[in-house]
Amino acid sequence: MNEPRQLKRMSAGGALLLIGAAFLSTGETKQVAAQPGTVPFIIKTWSAKDCSVTPWVVTDRLGFFAEEGIKMAYTGETQPALQIPSILRGDNDVRSFHPNTIAVAKAGGAKITGVAEGDIEPTDKRIDPKFRHMWWFVNPKKHPNVKSFADLKNIPGKIKVATITTNICADFETNLLADKYGIPRNKFEWVTMPDVQAIQALKLGLLDLSEVHPPFYKGMADAGARKVADTSETGLGAAAGITYYVFRDDFIRKNPDKVAAFSRAIIKGQRWANSHPAEAAKLTEEAIGVPVNGYHYYSGSLKVDDTLASRWLKDLEENRVIPRGKVTTATLVTHDIEKINSNRK
Repeated sequence: MNEPRQLKRMSAGGALLLIGAAFLSTGETKQVAAQPGTVPFIIKTWSAKDCSVTPWVVTDRLGFFAEEGIKMAYTGETQPALQIPSILRGDNDVRSFHPNTIAVAKAGGAKITGVAEGDIEPTDKRIDPKFRHMWWFVNPKKHPNVKSFADLKNIPGKIKVATITTNICADFETNLLADKYGIPRNKFEWVTMPDVQAIQALKLGLLDLSEVHPPFYKGMADAGARKVADTSETGLGAAAGITYYVFRDDFIRKNPDKVAAFSRAIIKGQRWANSHPAEAAKLTEEAIGVPVNGYHYYSGSLKVDDTLASRWLKDLEENRVIPRGKVTTATLVTHDIEKINSNRK
């Protein structure tokens, strides 16, 4: 991944982009080059070694960003609590977030808006369950009688459960399952850690429950953990996995065509990832440095369905995290970028 200092040393006239090789089902490589003589438009995002990395590595390695005249600058790792502030400061320009993360930031005055869809829960039953947005696990040695999420109600006292940060998919959907199975939400004691650490913490008995994302399902299975639920049980359908790519509002206003180009590129990468699961898993494995056999499923549409965010926002309002009506599904995203792409022939 390129660091900012390396990018500064790049000559503006040196527009030749060397696109890394990507794996295809035939075993061959594909290279998509930028238009000769063009200077790429730089868009910044942070480096990551987590479940979010697949569309970035696929889109970059296959050259879809370059094809659209975009060059991604990877700025190093950024901790979850600092990610949206880094976009607001201009240290980064874009990343994908779940609706509740975006809504809490917007309710607090953050000038950011979604422009395209990222993750989405696969609803076609023919799609392998390993692509569902999250699975929940317990340690069968610590809790031999817990074989389903509903069985968690029989654990005495608090249930220690992992989450990467607050107001994301982990706490929202864990709480939805708790409501469904009659478990009080206040029974959960949240412990902050990344998915990769949650595997070891659950194995050591430091947690009672952990939800993780697809790249880490294999690690949980290899550690002997027992799956007790997945996101198909939440009743959210496609919305169980929904994320939106967000930019600063002023970035969108100043660069609508570049944001549209970014959206086209990332959606191309997501379509490819959905169609090439083995190859995309390999690229994901290389990027995060742990063995994986799955990753998220992604939207392949340039249209933005803001209604998928409705249940996420309702939960925030019902639990008084944000005031009612402060953020709506319509203000969470903009449809201006998809209009640019729909008018582009």
